[in-house]
Amino acid sequence: MSSDDPKSADDTDPLMVRSVEKAFRVLEAFDGTNRSLSLAQIGANVGLDKSAAQRFTHTLNRLGYLQKDPVTKRFELSLRSLEMARHFITANPLVNQAMPYLLHLSRETEEAVNLTLPDGTEIVFAARFMSRHMLNTDVVVGTRMPAFCTAPGRAILSRLPPAEALSLIERSPLQAFTPQTVHTVDGLVERLDAARGAGYATTWGEFFPGDLSVAAAVLDQTGRPVAAVNIGVSNARYTPEKAEETFAPLVVAATRSISQAASTF
Repeated sequence: MSSDDPKSADDTDPLMVRSVEKAFRVLEAFDGTNRSLSLAQIGANVGLDKSAAQRFTHTLNRLGYLQKDPVTKRFELSLRSLEMARHFITANPLVNQAMPYLLHLSRETEEAVNLTLPDGTEIVFAARFMSRHMLNTDVVVGTRMPAFCTAPGRAILSRLPPAEALSLIERSPLQAFTPQTVHTVDGLVERLDAARGAGYATTWGEFFPGDLSVAAAVLDQTGRPVAAVNIGVSNARYTPEKAEETFAPLVVAATRSISQAASTF
């Protein structure tokens, strides 16, 4: 789990190409809330003057990563921006190795099955098989969530050396997303100890209300956690006890198989 934050790069780094950094900040300005932006909005969000914003948006438009509405003059991400995610998924051996096991879990359970990767204090969804019962349709590949209050995140944290896990917890923005969120350091250390002993982690409505999640970590050949697999269900259909009883053995078996397969690369 990397502790580096590219958004807080040292301004004195002599190898840092600032124009590349600014170009990516322009692309990152777009999200579900800001689906289209004017030139002025891009400049304000990224911290560019009008001339610089114009140059960066023009270049990204010419490269195909932004598209510009000829009437409103507003910018949006283009379809080509998806290619970077595709390149990552197809080039990542762990994601490719995990796919058959995720598909098997999806078919066997008919529930939401996810593969998440650690990134600092967060987890990132790298593969997602939706349930026909559809819990959270706004969660897609690339979605980030805090590690401390999600079952995949806790599964990963529980397999790190305790001091490293504690450091990540202390650097996390500990907040209560729901009334059920455990967001104290002592409470989280207790949950990680339980997950370490059980071999899997659970969360009951701690990030999304009503979401029950069971997860286990994928380990590399040194025993370090590199990913997690989780199954998510609704509390309208399962109790926490039934979800844990039903899905914990399945995610543990799947992650063991993926870990063994992943040990070859």
